[in-house]
Amino acid sequence: MSRIIAIVNQKGGVGKTTTSMNLAASLATLEKKVLLIDADPQANASSGMGVDVSKLEQSLYNALLGQADIKDIIYTTDIDGLDIVPSHINLVGAEIELLNFQNQERVLKDTIQSIVQDYDYILIDCSPSLGLITVNALTAADSVIIPVQCEYFALEGISKLLNTIKIVKTRMNPRLEIEGFLLTMYDSRLRLANQIYEEVKRHFRELVFKTVIQRNVKLSEAPSHGVPAILYDADATGSKAHLALAQEIIAKEQAKK
Repeated sequence: MSRIIAIVNQKGGVGKTTTSMNLAASLATLEKKVLLIDADPQANASSGMGVDVSKLEQSLYNALLGQADIKDIIYTTDIDGLDIVPSHINLVGAEIELLNFQNQERVLKDTIQSIVQDYDYILIDCSPSLGLITVNALTAADSVIIPVQCEYFALEGISKLLNTIKIVKTRMNPRLEIEGFLLTMYDSRLRLANQIYEEVKRHFRELVFKTVIQRNVKLSEAPSHGVPAILYDADATGSKAHLALAQEIIAKEQAKK
């Protein structure tokens, strides 16, 4: 059975897409079958994985509205075992169009039902909002990874996100749990980064991943080449960190069995 993980934080620029892409690539490198669903209208994960978004005829938008079968919009990537369901700017309109649907918060869950068995992990890259598409991702997911950047205002908005997760868990998806808080953009030389690291650890304790994603130039450069960091430079700090994160997630899941 596939494990579905949503990468969520309504705050922009915290490393959601970077985490989604590189965690997906790392899990595939560890010989897991992985699907990355780009649920962000900005479609950065899609272009970062080498999909030419401007030439897409169908995307997640079409699948959600019942205009296409999800199986027909799965693209392969340069990494064996890693597929992607791309996004498109028209996904912005889906927020309004889904309001006419019955069980509007369950549309994504129902859409991917036919492919869940085909993958070990399905990762959903969410947009920086707590809108209907993100609620759909939370309703479909087994767990949530919350990236938290090691910068000022890092914890701002986290309580609102946790409240949304709690509501979804209570009303729509009782199995939803927090996979972990992931500290991103960490620079050990900065006192503020260390203070935030300690603060997050104090607040969320065992829910904080041991792996920390440090600031890394290669992580920033890789998407412009249409590949995840592990293909761009496997020895880069960012590549190794995401591989460690993937191993931590796999180990955590195995420990539950």
